[in-house]
Amino acid sequence: MIPDVVCTIFSFSILAILFFVTYSIKKGNLRLIHRLFFTLALAMAVFMGALLVMRLTNPDDTFGLWLCDSTTYLGGPLASTDCLLIALTFIKGLEKFPKRYYWFLVIPVCTVILAWTNPLHHLMYEHFSVIPDQIVFGPFMMVNGIYCYICMISSIALMTNFAIHNHNRLYIKQTICFSVGAAVPLIVSFLATFRIVDFQIYATPLAFNVTILLDGFAIFYFHILDIKPLATQQILDSFTDGYLVLSDHYLVLDYNKPFEKVFGKANGIQENQYLPSIQGNSLDRSCLVNLLTSLGTCRQTGSNISYEQPITLPNEGEGYHQKYYMVEITPLILQDKIGGFLACFKDVSMMKKSIQRLQESQKRMVEQERLASLGQMIGGIAHNLKTPIMAISGGTLAINNLVDECCKSLGDPEVNEEDYRQIYQEMAEWLNRIRESCSYMSDIISAVKGQAISMSQEIPNQTFALNDAIKRVEILMRHELKSKKCTLKIQQDFSGEALLQGDINGLVQVLNNLISNAIDAQKPDGGLIELSLKKDNHALILSIRDHGTGIPPEIMTKLFKQMYTSKGSLGTGLGLYISNSIIKAKFNGIMWADNHPEGGAVFGISIPAETVTFSEEGTLQ
Repeated sequence: MIPDVVCTIFSFSILAILFFVTYSIKKGNLRLIHRLFFTLALAMAVFMGALLVMRLTNPDDTFGLWLCDSTTYLGGPLASTDCLLIALTFIKGLEKFPKRYYWFLVIPVCTVILAWTNPLHHLMYEHFSVIPDQIVFGPFMMVNGIYCYICMISSIALMTNFAIHNHNRLYIKQTICFSVGAAVPLIVSFLATFRIVDFQIYATPLAFNVTILLDGFAIFYFHILDIKPLATQQILDSFTDGYLVLSDHYLVLDYNKPFEKVFGKANGIQENQYLPSIQGNSLDRSCLVNLLTSLGTCRQTGSNISYEQPITLPNEGEGYHQKYYMVEITPLILQDKIGGFLACFKDVSMMKKSIQRLQESQKRMVEQERLASLGQMIGGIAHNLKTPIMAISGGTLAINNLVDECCKSLGDPEVNEEDYRQIYQEMAEWLNRIRESCSYMSDIISAVKGQAISMSQEIPNQTFALNDAIKRVEILMRHELKSKKCTLKIQQDFSGEALLQGDINGLVQVLNNLISNAIDAQKPDGGLIELSLKKDNHALILSIRDHGTGIPPEIMTKLFKQMYTSKGSLGTGLGLYISNSIIKAKFNGIMWADNHPEGGAVFGISIPAETVTFSEEGTLQ
């Protein structure tokens, strides 16, 4: 006989379960794990309802009592199986059952069928009675009991193992709620089965009420069985980047689908495996080796470790293709100790290809700039060499005429010694002019040779005199200055010589570019361009000032930072960009620009004083 207080509890529980399930269904947005919980609650509602009907049934109505008892099997076995399915769904973050999970329902379904058809085979009861001492169980009852024990024990073990491997307070609270809720009916069933305590039939649904209460409390308070773990996993799975969570002993705890697809399957990485024990695929063995090596470094340093990992993947058809990942390993600190590691795998294949394309594009633009500079240089050379070549040609012709004159005058009594001296003097003058022209041509060739070498190969840093660089600039820019009606004025505010450590050809290239820009700023009338050489306690300063229109503010912010030109199709925007790179790389200096208060623009080069040696009156300082 079921006591009145138990009947009251059952009635209240059934109404609460029906209200809760109805409210939740109307609210919508139910996940798989919610539906499993509702199945558990409704199964217990059916169990308790059958017991309430059994109490109202006449004790002499054996068929009615058997019918009520058979109905209780819609609750007991299904509830045990439901606890196991809830545990699996929670720890694996399932949103849909794998087909193999439906095999868990075979025993509960068979139990219900055999209970309802017991009079035909007596597999559940050899003799049915509402009095426990008079019941004689059939062979399948033992199968059902063992299966229910296995489900309940497995569910508790799975949740406990999940909490142990995930050092998270929320997970621990969740698993405590679930484990206690599952342990209560397990203990009650154990005590009743082995007759340690003389429990009545209503003890099992009362125990499962504790399960429903604790699980329901966890749903609304700790959000166990809620969408938080599922939503988190779904968000992580939606990322294109992969992640891998490891314990402090390199036990694989968790990973998302992108990691499993690219790295997990290829290397045989699965949950609850120790990473060092995984053999992996010979094709991708480097991935495991690099990961383990970086984890060791991360453990030793206690800081983030990043490295690039190429990986070879098979194509959908035939062959393989290469992808690149940036791997960042972060130590997970728990109570000032490393409790685990998080490895993020970011796909940088497209970024790497974009960088390669950008580098190739920059190389082409730099090559175009070099060719343009080379063409400009060749044009200047042609004009610069034209004058000395014409002078040499005229000198040789004049000397040849003087030689002919000497030859014809031999034996002529009218030609005396003084006449020959005069002819010899004219020859000497022409030879001096030819020598000067040859020296000028030699200077041009030396300057051009240095610039050509600097365009084609890397030149190591060396010590050179600033005046030598200025001299080369004057030679190379002479024709352009003259053709554009410009005059270069050089002002030096210190005496002696300045010796620099760096690339003389690079500095010449930079100064040529700045003077060329100053010439363009003063078109079409030309004018004065000032090259100033100054020094202070911190730097050697070279500045070039023009008398043009100045630099607009919108252009000033872009100078030296990007490839920008205001010359349209006549410029590449590489001149100042490359010049700034040369000054930084070769001289550890900086470039700057400003508008002069009196008009025009000023471009400057500051070279640190520690890389410059000054000499005054032949003495180095």
